[in-house]
Amino acid sequence: MSKHGTGYDYVPDGAAVERAVAEGELKFAAAGLDHGHIYAQTQGLLNVGAECKWVWDPDEAKVKKFLERFPDVAVADSLERILGDSEIKLVANASVNSHRFGVGKKVLLSGKDFFVDKPPFTTLSQLEEARGLVAATGRKYMPYYAERVHNEAAEYAGQLIKDGKIGRVLQVLILAPHRLSKFARPDWFFNRAEYGGILCDIGSHQFEQFLEFSGSDSAVIKSARVANMNNPDTPGLQDFGEALVELSSGASGYCRVDWFTPDGLPVWGDGRTFILGTEGYIEIRKYIDYSVEGNPPQTLYWCDGKDVKRVDCLGMGFPFFSKFARDVVDRTETAMTQKHAFAAAELALLAQKAAEESAG
Repeated sequence: MSKHGTGYDYVPDGAAVERAVAEGELKFAAAGLDHGHIYAQTQGLLNVGAECKWVWDPDEAKVKKFLERFPDVAVADSLERILGDSEIKLVANASVNSHRFGVGKKVLLSGKDFFVDKPPFTTLSQLEEARGLVAATGRKYMPYYAERVHNEAAEYAGQLIKDGKIGRVLQVLILAPHRLSKFARPDWFFNRAEYGGILCDIGSHQFEQFLEFSGSDSAVIKSARVANMNNPDTPGLQDFGEALVELSSGASGYCRVDWFTPDGLPVWGDGRTFILGTEGYIEIRKYIDYSVEGNPPQTLYWCDGKDVKRVDCLGMGFPFFSKFARDVVDRTETAMTQKHAFAAAELALLAQKAAEESAG
């Protein structure tokens, strides 16, 4: 076991923020606790004033652990109890990857919005059905793309790009290593049909960032690869993946995702993003900057025609959650459009499909 944690239940530090919704205006439930990201999803909503009324999971041990962190939440005896509660407007979910759409379908059909851990789908057929459900119900099916929306340096980079600080984006390059921590992983984590493949799973973060940072609405998969390079005892695990895409803006996107973070690193992964523009570039050191004393997380480097700047982004806050909370209440799309959310999911699924087809 690594003394530095697994990343499985990583919860970004919640900076104090102003309430985005009035007391009682947005009540939600946490239903499906298979992945630790549910803690970050819940905390992000609580930070902006939403109220978690219910928690549910068929595994009582998972519910007990959730209550250790969020003791004021009531325990529902079934998902149906939550779906039948007219006060609940939103359901947050982090079930087994392949099961998430099944929960989401029930949530949307009950007239509630769905806030789901990534990946939101493990098959293209699930995505297509979800598109139809969103169109028919008018409800939200919002993935939790944490590596951008729950990282202050990534959010700040997006603002710099929108402000034209590095000109037109030419390439987005992302390195996304993760710590494997086999001892902490459930059996489904090693089952390809259950987790969806490494480009579908971890890669969903990266494809979302390609679209967001380049200002694109689609992309073409140019090449993709997945492999089990060093875990023969778990043949269903893909421990390495990479993909190259050409974005609709003309920019290039490349990502490498893997499960090879060494135990000596004091965080679960040295995630970095490099964004090249016509007038400068940005480097995001998401979780650690070991070039600086204290190894601070969420650091951004920005170079333009005048100088180089280092920005400590920790404490800037996570605007996604405030915007999303208001979107649920106001029926707007300020945090992330449904079209963008689904386009990112589709790219991840297409890259996974291309990689496995090329591997035979």
